[in-house]
Amino acid sequence: MTLSPDGGIALRVRDDADIPEPSDDSLLPAEPGDDARSLLEDVEALIDDGKTYLEAELAFQKTRAAFVGDRTKSAIAFGAAALLFVSLALVGLTVGAIIALTPVLTAWGATAAVVGALLVATVLAALAAQRSVKSLMGAFASDEGNAS
Repeated sequence: MTLSPDGGIALRVRDDADIPEPSDDSLLPAEPGDDARSLLEDVEALIDDGKTYLEAELAFQKTRAAFVGDRTKSAIAFGAAALLFVSLALVGLTVGAIIALTPVLTAWGATAAVVGALLVATVLAALAAQRSVKSLMGAFASDEGNAS
């Protein structure tokens, strides 16, 4: 069996008989002013749609701001509670360390050792904070020099 040169594919033939012909009356406005009124109505509809969009966007942003405000209040409250609990835990740890070291170093020795360790930790943290602030200030100073 041999195939024809077109590979057995039938060619599509366009039949213009199925396409409806436009009537000449549908292309022209019924009255001379109809086209201008239609354009004016379209512009008014566009303005109304813009107002509706703006009102919806404002309502959405108000709702969003209220949601963020509510979540921020909750975050601040829980953060404050966490800081309070951490502070209480550190006080408990400090008192526990003093009590635990009392048999070894006496009460005054244990107190001095724990307070001394806390002061050393404070000085180290303050020095680290100072380095961070200097680094931050240096970054801003170099940006100002480059901008000129």
